Amino acid sequence: MEIERINENTVKFFISYVDIEERGFDREEIWYNRERSEELFWDMMEEVHDEEDFTVDGPLWIQVHALDKGLEILVTQANLTKDGQKLELPFTSDKLDVEGQIEDLLEEHFDRAEEDEQPLDFVLSFQDFEDVITISNRGGLDHLITSLYAHENRYYLFVEFEEELFGEKAIDDALSILLEYTHESRMTIHTLQEYGKCVINENVFETVRQYFS
Repeated sequence: MEIERINENTVKFFISYVDIEERGFDREEIWYNRERSEELFWDMMEEVHDEEDFTVDGPLWIQVHALDKGLEILVTQANLTKDGQKLELPFTSDKLDVEGQIEDLLEEHFDRAEEDEQPLDFVLSFQDFEDVITISNRGGLDHLITSLYAHENRYYLFVEFEEELFGEKAIDDALSILLEYTHESRMTIHTLQEYGKCVINENVFETVRQYFS
């Protein structure tokens, strides 16, 4: 694993898929098995601590880039931002709180929607189609406006909430389910419509259950 200390509060490291497998992890499971992804993350962080004396003190913001040969990961203490934007939080545990992720997600998207007078929507990313089958069987999500895209070996779920139908609690509950199997993407729906392949145009969860139940 290659480690680069950016500053006192930020470290960047690269781990190859070969290294991931040598540590006893499957390269696919780290995207859909939350416990295994957390285990891998903290295993890497122990190595970062030993080599760079990077001590975890409080919550972290993490940004993960999936490259052809491995993962590039940027870890920053939560009190910092990058270019004025909070970094993504793809893993969740006691130290990495999914509820905090949802709150930040909602705050950012609510603010954007109010400024632009646009519907509240999200693009969520995942790698295994089995994840969307699992989500579809969870129930309670059929009322969402959804579409599913494939782009560069990943799947993207577009989700839109109609404000007149959803309160913040209902949105929070829906996101809690979705973020168990996906993570927020910076990919836009416009990019997906232009460069991706539309797998399911609407009613994703109902359609998936129809064919895969």
